[in-house]
Amino acid sequence: MSLNPLELLAFLLMGLALLLGLVRLILGPQVPDRIVASDTLSVITTAGIAGLAAWFANPLYLDVALVYGVLAFVAVIALARTIEGYRA
Repeated sequence: MSLNPLELLAFLLMGLALLLGLVRLILGPQVPDRIVASDTLSVITTAGIAGLAAWFANPLYLDVALVYGVLAFVAVIALARTIEGYRA
C-alpha cells in the first residue's frame, strides 16, 4: 500500500493541523479557546480515521470515525454548557 502524492500531502497537512491545534490547546489563552481547539482536533482526528478507512480499504474504520465524531461532539457541547453555566 503506497500513498500517491496527493494522499501524502493530505496526511501531512492533517498532521500540521494537529500540531497547530495542540499548540492552541496548550497555550490557551482562555478556556473557550481551548474548547474550540479540542473540537478542531476531534474533527481532524475524525477525518484522519476516515482517511485510514480509504487507505486500508476497510469500511470498519468509518464506523469508528462516526462513533468518535458523535462522542466528540457531545463532549464539546457538554463542556460548552458547563462553561456557560447553564444560562440558557
